[in-house]
Amino acid sequence: MHAVGIVAAAGSGLRLGAELPKALVLLGGRPLVCWAVEALRAGGVDEVVVAVPAPQQAAFTAVLPDDVHVVVGGDTRTASVRAALAAAREHADAVLVHDAARPLTPPEVVARVLAALAAGAAAVVPVLPVVDTTVVVDPDGLVTGDVARGPLRRVQTPQGFDRTTLVAAYAAAHGSAAEFTDDASVVRAAGIPVHTVAGDERAAKITVPHDLALAELQL
Repeated sequence: MHAVGIVAAAGSGLRLGAELPKALVLLGGRPLVCWAVEALRAGGVDEVVVAVPAPQQAAFTAVLPDDVHVVVGGDTRTASVRAALAAAREHADAVLVHDAARPLTPPEVVARVLAALAAGAAAVVPVLPVVDTTVVVDPDGLVTGDVARGPLRRVQTPQGFDRTTLVAAYAAAHGSAAEFTDDASVVRAAGIPVHTVAGDERAAKITVPHDLALAELQL
């Protein structure tokens, strides 16, 4: 199975307090995007496409390996993935979409996603159980009910898909007014079942300065 990895790296670093795209922020002396690309490759991905902001395309090209394909992303995550998907080689059997903001994702998570695709799943995401008490609140901040956490899961990346399935799902979603929070949402909207594999706490997303500090401690 030939797999291509797409790294969504077009997001800003505003919540991280950075004056450059989040994916270029350093962790252990290396940009976050470099960690994400390395994790995909170590887990079994054959080629990588990175979607980046247009003004910083040269900066990304300078820090990434020469064989990584850097493309200009869009204003939304969906638009960025769509651009990267168009640039991916058509002979790929599988596509894994990964967040640059999850730099310490273990290669084992990538391998589990690939294994599930090889076993016949058309779509698969790594997940973790919800361990905190979860409630519903009204607009005034008052608790109105509890949510059973047993069946709940936190979704991580990389999210893996049969390439034909993902391309068709994105084509069907083109022009839709729906808000898709991730690529699995796009696929589910097309009626495709999404399977799960075990995620990893080390694949936590870096969003605010505290997250970056914790990642530094893990190193």
